Amino acid sequence: MDINALSSHNFKSAYVPFSSSNGKAALGLESGGDYSFKEILKRAQNAKSTNPAVPQKTKIDKTSKLYELCSDLETFMIKNLIKSMRSTVQKTNLIDTGFAGEMYEDMLYDEYAKSFAKNANFGFAEMAYKELNKGSI
Repeated sequence: MDINALSSHNFKSAYVPFSSSNGKAALGLESGGDYSFKEILKRAQNAKSTNPAVPQKTKIDKTSKLYELCSDLETFMIKNLIKSMRSTVQKTNLIDTGFAGEMYEDMLYDEYAKSFAKNANFGFAEMAYKELNKGSI
């Protein structure tokens, strides 16, 4: 169905993505009213920006010490993920790596984790930052 066709359609009982009557009341929709799609969309957007129950976007200060620590936490989590995945693969005894090989492998996983955290955009650092920064906002 074309979304433009919906814009001229009037809805007898407006579908609002809330299961309770409070959601309809927040948008100013009474049951049985005639509402166009554009009007419902406009009211939903206005309610989203003014409703305190809807979480607002938090600005992330990527230069702060807290974000740096959250980024380090993300790197640590990714490194543990990489190490646990690697441990599922069997190694052969063809080449004995010894202590130096284990150290090199650990440093390699550190660099992989830093690269993944920087480029893959997992979002762990942002989530941790938002959660830890709630009280100061």
